[in-house]
Amino acid sequence: MITRTVSTRREARPEPPVTAAWLERVATHYLDRYGASSEMLRRVLLRRVERRCRSRDEDPGAQAGLIDETVARAQRAGLVDDARFAAARLRGLRRRGTSTRQAQARLAAKGIDAETIAATLAEEREGAEGAEAGEPDTEERAARAYARRRRLGPYRRPGTREANRERDLAAMARAGFSYGLAKSVIGGEAEEDDPSFGEE
Repeated sequence: MITRTVSTRREARPEPPVTAAWLERVATHYLDRYGASSEMLRRVLLRRVERRCRSRDEDPGAQAGLIDETVARAQRAGLVDDARFAAARLRGLRRRGTSTRQAQARLAAKGIDAETIAATLAEEREGAEGAEAGEPDTEERAARAYARRRRLGPYRRPGTREANRERDLAAMARAGFSYGLAKSVIGGEAEEDDPSFGEE
């Protein structure tokens, strides 16, 4: 008896073409879920376009104009604001104990341009200048937060602090803090969490 094998495998149908309306839906869905810089949105749209164009055997480069238009519309609508994003991200980084040097690098990695980063840090400094006398500056507060989070210096278990002093100083240096500040924090006393740090 001869049996005939019937293939149940269907040809994969290509996805619909890239359109302005589809890109806008992708952008809106992404921005509803995440805060983003203009460059982050552009990267997401580019990845989605590349995937769709691959399924259609098309050149994704032909859609660059549509991607630019979609990002520009999101900016005009206020859905994307690099200065606002940078300020919010910087506050979050500072709460986690990120140094100025590392904060600059991380903001740049998110596609924030150097001018916006400089302006954001300048605004942060201006805000710190308005703090009460005797309050530690932003970099010092970040250094303390970093030491607390990593259990360095005064946050180590009793009896282990001095033996780990050089290691802790090296960790602070790798995190981007100056030697003088690292030495002050590692040699200082443990402090209570400051819940106001980073709040608007």
